[in-house]
Amino acid sequence: MSDPAADASSVPPGSAPASPPSGIPTVTRGGRGSLVGGGVLLLVVVLLAVVVPYVVTLGVLSSLVMLFAFVILGTTWNLLAGYGGMVSVGQQAYVGVGGYALIQLADAVGAPPWLAVPAAGLIGAAIALPTSYLVFRLAGGYFAIGTWVVAEVFRLVTMRIDGLGGGAGLSLSAFRGTDRVERVAFVYWFALALMVAVVLGTYLLMRSRVGLGLTAIRDDRVAASSLGVAVDRGRRLVYVAGSAGAALAGALIALSTLGVTPGSIYSVSWTAAMIFIVVVGGIGTIEGPLVGAVLYWALQQVLAPLGTWYLVVLGGVAVAVVLLAPRGLWGLVAGGYQLFPTTHRIHRVAAGAPVVPRTGR
Repeated sequence: MSDPAADASSVPPGSAPASPPSGIPTVTRGGRGSLVGGGVLLLVVVLLAVVVPYVVTLGVLSSLVMLFAFVILGTTWNLLAGYGGMVSVGQQAYVGVGGYALIQLADAVGAPPWLAVPAAGLIGAAIALPTSYLVFRLAGGYFAIGTWVVAEVFRLVTMRIDGLGGGAGLSLSAFRGTDRVERVAFVYWFALALMVAVVLGTYLLMRSRVGLGLTAIRDDRVAASSLGVAVDRGRRLVYVAGSAGAALAGALIALSTLGVTPGSIYSVSWTAAMIFIVVVGGIGTIEGPLVGAVLYWALQQVLAPLGTWYLVVLGGVAVAVVLLAPRGLWGLVAGGYQLFPTTHRIHRVAAGAPVVPRTGR
């Protein structure tokens, strides 16, 4: 019997290897479709950065800042529920922390707004770390209720601190004397850059070994632990990262609206928006929150003048998507296509097809 290794080494250089007797599986991640989609998405970002600010009104730019904040909120909540398996209904706690931290850093400390926003995100992460040791003692529905209770505690404590304005809230004075056009343009470009950074950061995280471990934790915590995955550390990482993202969005909201009040910045409507964005767009995908945020923002712009009917329509859309498209709008439209490829696919080469040697990593 001949040695296959010897036969392979005896093939003359430059000649095509023999056809395999059976299909050979190959593993790929992404492909031409993902590259094309990524190029289209890059073009959209470039248009938003260099064209849109000069062809729309200041009111539209301020509205787009809210869209970017919705993308950040949806993307980071998807980290919690879609990848970490933790359904939190209290992320408004960190939206409020980010808003108040931004104003305190910009007005009381004198930090420039471009530095105060990421610092507010770090403050949200710093508060989320010890809080995680409390809420992680709960599971399932108790965890969801516990996070909401934590958010209410944050709101009540904020209202009792006179230095934070009590029930009246705070106004941002760091932009006092700044031209309105310059202020809105700065906030718009800064929010766009922050949104891109959050989405790309989430994509890189989910491509890493940490992301693989998070997916395993979401599917089966016990099995993941038996395979050596650090379950508690992974869940805490996701909770802290998701809370930091909510704080970043809260800081952007305060930067755009020039003020915060406990009733608005700690409103559960922020978490309701996150849930709508992720569930309707497609939970457990990076693309889903992008689609859901655009839909939520568009419905808000069109239907907000209708008052309570606006909420009725939102609820109807959510119910329809859950019933007709359980994987969300992205799963319904794109099928298995990934604009942000985070998983590998196995392809089998047909028997008799020539084998093309692969080089590099």
